[in-house]
Amino acid sequence: MLFVGLALSGISPLTAVELNPSARLALAKVRRIYVDQLGGGAGSDQIRDMIITAMQNSGLFVLTENPEKADAILKGSSDFRVFIDEHQTNDSIGLHASEASGNSAGANLGTNSSAHQSLSTGITESDSSHSKEHKQEAGASVRLVGVDGDVIWSTTQESGGAKFRGALADVADKIARRLADETKSARAAVAVLTVK
Repeated sequence: MLFVGLALSGISPLTAVELNPSARLALAKVRRIYVDQLGGGAGSDQIRDMIITAMQNSGLFVLTENPEKADAILKGSSDFRVFIDEHQTNDSIGLHASEASGNSAGANLGTNSSAHQSLSTGITESDSSHSKEHKQEAGASVRLVGVDGDVIWSTTQESGGAKFRGALADVADKIARRLADETKSARAAVAVLTVK
């Protein structure tokens, strides 16, 4: 689908990557994030706005429009495409049978005998359908970069749309959820180390 490089390398885009200790510590400290313009085609601005909203809703971060005030910057690229998926099917069933036979006998003395039998049957059924479905696919590969330029966290997410939302919103939600989950985990791990 979209990010073929990961599939070819055998890495699932939905696989959580274990953060190294320094990245975990850096992620735990991130409180204020600037979401940079995403590279890519159509939908990049829209997915950026949706990521900002989803991250804001997590309650874990302050989102800023000033990159100089941020603890980290979310960068990356996205892709979005809308297409028509067409399906055409043709099914046909046909059965036909026919049988005929006849007998005839005659004699000079006026006896005449005749028999005839005929059987015929036929079934034919044909069904065809044509459907067009508008579909969409979206994907984004993003990374959280610290003020020192080090990559703290990254993920790649893809979607063909979810039950109650489109592909762009689904990808934005997946990114925000993954970042929130891993940030909570990092903060909990750092809190445990601090207590010890």
